[in-house]
Amino acid sequence: MKNIIKKLFSFVIIALVASACQKEDALNPVPTNAISDLTAFDTKDRIEGQVRAVYASIKNAGMYGGRYQIFNDIRGEEFHNERTNVVTGFDVWNYTPSNSSTNSVQNHWSRAYYVINLANIFIDGMATKGTAVVGTTLSNNFIGEVRLLRALSYYSLLQLYARPHWDGNGSKPGVPLRLKGNTGGGDFALARATVDEVYQQILTDLNFAETNLPLTYPTAILNTTRAHRNTAIALKTRVLLSLRRYADVITEANKIVSTTAPFTATSGVNHSLQANIRTVFTAPFTTSESILSMPFAANETPGTQNQLGFYYGPSSFNGGSGEYSLLSTGIISDPGWKTTDNRRTFVQVFSGKSWLTKYQIPSTFIDFAPVMRYSEVLLNLAEAIVRSSNTVDARAISLLNAVRGRSDATTIFTPANFANSTALADQIMIERRIEFLGEGLRGPDLTRLGLPLPAKAASGVPSVPPTGQQYIWPISSSELLLNPLCTDN
Repeated sequence: MKNIIKKLFSFVIIALVASACQKEDALNPVPTNAISDLTAFDTKDRIEGQVRAVYASIKNAGMYGGRYQIFNDIRGEEFHNERTNVVTGFDVWNYTPSNSSTNSVQNHWSRAYYVINLANIFIDGMATKGTAVVGTTLSNNFIGEVRLLRALSYYSLLQLYARPHWDGNGSKPGVPLRLKGNTGGGDFALARATVDEVYQQILTDLNFAETNLPLTYPTAILNTTRAHRNTAIALKTRVLLSLRRYADVITEANKIVSTTAPFTATSGVNHSLQANIRTVFTAPFTTSESILSMPFAANETPGTQNQLGFYYGPSSFNGGSGEYSLLSTGIISDPGWKTTDNRRTFVQVFSGKSWLTKYQIPSTFIDFAPVMRYSEVLLNLAEAIVRSSNTVDARAISLLNAVRGRSDATTIFTPANFANSTALADQIMIERRIEFLGEGLRGPDLTRLGLPLPAKAASGVPSVPPTGQQYIWPISSSELLLNPLCTDN
């Protein structure tokens, strides 16, 4: 927050940047001129340039460009820290970011609110002038995009800095809910909204986005990297799963998942599983399975010591730093994950240790950073069906088989494999650990279910119970210093 306030006057300059002639598939347009807030909403090109600026900010390495996914990966039981470097998340891995001044705590907080403020500035500007320039329909398209990105930012904050919704049914302190843009000095005192209040704002933003976003874009790159209607629906299944609103997860998922296999989205972008999962993680990264990814062009990088490939790839594979190898006691030891499963090809051994090689591009490590894939929607739906019905449901098994079967055709689950609904739910969670290894879903899965943060016994790291102080992070010291109404965890 300190960085935000110190740079408030620069927010508009950063946000209100556009290129007069942007290619349709520009991933991170290079600013050619800074536009003052007085003229930033004068033309469609300038307005769309601001939308792109919000995307460019949320794909910063400190957010969904890599580090947010990594933080949530290493809070789980799959990875071993190799370098004891706090800069690259050693404190996150061993559950000791207890100091509100640590880099991890401060940097994610400030970057998330930076994105939120850019979104708020844009929404305010569209109400004042921009809508009159581009018309109501296109204005709502653009606003839908930035509201979805604002929702993603608030969701990320809740996963790290607030108690899970199940604790007190959302009544515990969440984060300050800022919905107006800051373009100059002022009073920034604002108490923390409750967890439920923040979640409700997230859902309000995503509902607006669903209603107003385009059904599709004209190119695969835009359908992968800019939000459309199905992006909002898919993200709602994730948010509602965090709220344990399983019936609502089913309602949302059914909008974009056909009744029977092969499962596809029959309206909007035609999402479906790829026949080979390796295709999803191979350039150009624009398959129909990739609902939202953060893109990186050949001339850019997610940032030094931040990229997914840098963290997980050893030097002998892609020139990475090898910050985190795979724990031998983690999911790679599961006997049900067969050696013939195609996803096993993402695990390779170098110098006697197992490494995740899902992110393959050598330095500068410009693999697209995944945010949401269609396989997650299928497993979200399967889990919600089982947890809401408490039955060994046939459709849930079919959804599970769709994800497992595309990588391992030799495994076909049947009702006879599951003694009860708990056993089926457990298998779905195992599938999530396999399918999304290194994609940042494990941390939120643990906390939404009230599970302990797991011990890393070989490294002497004890588990953290759901009631433990270290289950969530402290609030950034900069926020506490500059916002007298904000309390710490």
